[in-house]
Amino acid sequence: MQTVLTALGLLIFVEGLVYALAPSLVERMLEALRAMPLEQRRLFGLGAMAAGLVVIWAAS
Repeated sequence: MQTVLTALGLLIFVEGLVYALAPSLVERMLEALRAMPLEQRRLFGLGAMAAGLVVIWAAS
């Protein structure tokens, strides 16, 4: 459980770091996501999930 909480804390930290260091970049990325078709966003999310699983698999 400690590993899960550590991973979650790291995720929140990195996300906060991005918002703190590059808020205008975040705005542009959100605008680009809004402009994408729904199916493309879904595929992007599935690709991100797959990449995350590969990283988890490689780390274990």
